[in-house]
Amino acid sequence: MTKHHDPFFGWPGWEHLRCFAWLGVAQTIWFGLVFIGCDRLTAMHSFRVRVHFEAELKLPFVAEMVLFYMSIYLLFCGAPFILRTRRQLRALAATLATVTFCGGICFLLLPVELAFPPPRDMGRWTQLVHFADWLNLEYNLLPSLHVALSVVCVAIFSGRASMIGRTVLWTWAVAISISTLLTHQHHVLDVITGFILGLLATRLVYDRHGPFERES
Repeated sequence: MTKHHDPFFGWPGWEHLRCFAWLGVAQTIWFGLVFIGCDRLTAMHSFRVRVHFEAELKLPFVAEMVLFYMSIYLLFCGAPFILRTRRQLRALAATLATVTFCGGICFLLLPVELAFPPPRDMGRWTQLVHFADWLNLEYNLLPSLHVALSVVCVAIFSGRASMIGRTVLWTWAVAISISTLLTHQHHVLDVITGFILGLLATRLVYDRHGPFERES
């Protein structure tokens, strides 16, 4: 394993931030096209696949977990401060795009509808939960891209972290995964398949194209 002597988190420079910004715009457009497009196509027919277990419908709704759910965006924003080269940023973007594409194929082949009833009491978290639910749309459930994309970021960032840092990052990934269940945004199989997709994409895409320290 390559040891890193520079800090895990550091100022990247404006050129690096500009590269991240352009990649972020491209990734956002790609994600929107796939995610919204698949949701609209699924809405045009009534065929649905059942993926939930009856037991999981008894999971409590924990409104506070929306904070972990939304924390995925902190992972995205941390990329240019953790990954040191534009090669790594491009490899991260390619991995996220691959995950999005694979997720879109699954959404079309396995259209799923959420089985959880609407939550009743959200207290002070009502607006944030509604916003998260709005972002999640209706039918794009299996695999959970929320889980898959967070796992990709954590798996990649962990390669630059200490043992304590890796523990914190993977705990964060697990917390995000659990939050998708306790905010009733996803089912158990969505989370499991999302985790597997994130790990596979990191191994097959990023690990082949990204982890070189020298710029190319």
